[in-house]
Amino acid sequence: MVLLTNSYFALFLIIAVGFLIGRIKIKGISLDVSAVIFVALVFGHYDVIIPKDFQYLGLVLFIFTIGIQAGPGFFESFKKNGRQLAILASTLILCAGAITFIFFHFFNIERNIAIGLLTGALTSTPGLAAAIDATNSPLSSIGYGIGYPFGVIGVILFISLLPKLFKVSLKKEEDHYKEEVSAGFPEIMKKNFLVENENVVAKSIGELRIRYMTKAVVSRVMHGDSAIAPAPETILQKGDIIKAVGTQEALKRVELLIGPATETEIPLSQGYDVRSVLVTNKEVVNKTLAQLNILNTYNATITRIRRSGINISPTPASRIQFGDKLIVACHKESMQQVSRIFGDDDKRLSDTDFLPIAIGIILGILVGRVSLNFGNFTFSLGLTGGILLIALILGRTGKTGPVLWTMTGAANQLLRQLGLLFFLAAVGSSAGKSLVQTFNEYGIELFLIGMCITLIPMTITAIIGHFFLKMNLLSLLGTLTGGMTSTPGLAAIDSMTDTNAPSVAYATVYPIAMVLLIVVVQLLCLV
Repeated sequence: MVLLTNSYFALFLIIAVGFLIGRIKIKGISLDVSAVIFVALVFGHYDVIIPKDFQYLGLVLFIFTIGIQAGPGFFESFKKNGRQLAILASTLILCAGAITFIFFHFFNIERNIAIGLLTGALTSTPGLAAAIDATNSPLSSIGYGIGYPFGVIGVILFISLLPKLFKVSLKKEEDHYKEEVSAGFPEIMKKNFLVENENVVAKSIGELRIRYMTKAVVSRVMHGDSAIAPAPETILQKGDIIKAVGTQEALKRVELLIGPATETEIPLSQGYDVRSVLVTNKEVVNKTLAQLNILNTYNATITRIRRSGINISPTPASRIQFGDKLIVACHKESMQQVSRIFGDDDKRLSDTDFLPIAIGIILGILVGRVSLNFGNFTFSLGLTGGILLIALILGRTGKTGPVLWTMTGAANQLLRQLGLLFFLAAVGSSAGKSLVQTFNEYGIELFLIGMCITLIPMTITAIIGHFFLKMNLLSLLGTLTGGMTSTPGLAAIDSMTDTNAPSVAYATVYPIAMVLLIVVVQLLCLV
């Protein structure tokens, strides 16, 4: 068919057919977007090859957006779970290395082919580069070519089937993960209190330092029949009612300081307004509430910050992030000015600035090209590692001068999906071209050895992570794909969950796995 010689037509045909097949469910299991790679394998077998440029473009977009999204949570995750994830990644790589050693030492498999099988089974291009350099033999490339196709397919199938094999609900794992993330941000509540404590009567809110003493925010005060916006100079009188917003512990401290809780409601006065305001002004991003000083300037109180689905109790040290939703209480005449300070523009929230994306990717490519020499050992992060590292740093930084590195969720998802589809279609067609030929040339034995190197380490690591370390399955799946340095594997999980748990785990273990695999390759050449 002449149309199939057109790369663009073939690319989008593979994507369309892949999407259709991915929606088919058999006993509750579907391949989702991962079906694209299997369709591409078939097309590749019939010499319909998607150019490599699409593979690298897709890889760059996918990895960059993963890093930008995972950046804010990556460093906290590394501090909290870094040792555990590093142990699992090391277990996987060392187990794969041990299996490779057993095959070439006890089963008379040619060493250089076996080392190539290892790098192909773990889909590691930096590993292959290290193998070629260490062995100085073309047999490593042949081994890589034999192990690579199942290294791609096997990880996707393993990841897709593991929740069923362990009989774990991904929905429950998502809920558990969200609970863990929210644990550092206790639920924000609001309650009214009657001013009865003689020690606070006739004193101002500023003088009492209520926010500092209780960690709660006073959002409204009712004196007699009139409700007013609180200000530092507002004097509390006996019988006044205040509305406080904060955690349960903070509200208990308010009760001790002010007086008993009351069910009496404080009506909104005509001149008072409470509303949510979106942070879309780049000028306020990364600034603290103390720096913005809107309480003293506009007599406006921020009672809570909603970020990534979590309510956060604000403090003067709280830093504002792009896309935050702030609950603001103040006089109506001040609300318009406060809204202008924070932006509050839905259209700005949906805009995507491509300059930071381009700069970030350029920096990632440059970092990936830097090589470190340690005698006979040479190490570089490569394209994937360099872009991932820079994206993680930029995602955590958020903003540098006028440049905003973060993206909205919708923009991130669109670019990630586009990159993912290009990558899977190109990788699949390339692997499909040589799959049958390699199988016929080298027989089933080497192919089965590659399968063992792919599946056995993942199985052992999954069992340790799930049954012994009691890891959240989403984080475990991300750890497995990061340990296997498998971007298609991460793509398979990405379509299974709305959380960033797999991405954070993948980003945490990927550099460890990449470095350790190169070291293992060097060691296998010496034993």
